[in-house]
Amino acid sequence: MNHKTYGDQYSETSFWKKVRKYGHKAGTSVLAPALKLYYASGDSDTPAWARTTIYAALGYFILPLDAVPDFMPFAGYTDDLGILVAAVATVGAHIKEEHAQKARLTLNRWFG
Repeated sequence: MNHKTYGDQYSETSFWKKVRKYGHKAGTSVLAPALKLYYASGDSDTPAWARTTIYAALGYFILPLDAVPDFMPFAGYTDDLGILVAAVATVGAHIKEEHAQKARLTLNRWFG
């Protein structure tokens, strides 16, 4: 993954726009790691290298055309999920329980 290219695509506004528009289609399996990364990125304790990885993964998620286009039935978010899970594994030491809790609360609000 080209951190610079995908990282340049990330913005908080674009992230929330994508989540609001396609969140139910993407589902909790995709949104859970995305939200953990999002909340970790806003923590001042998260180091710059980890934020770079997070922004690249979230930038990839935001892009509508990627390795597997998001509009493809059943497969559209599989590549996004892979990238997000890889990013969580890479920066996992910097994802605190409070980030995971915020992600769970957000998902519970949206999906019940």
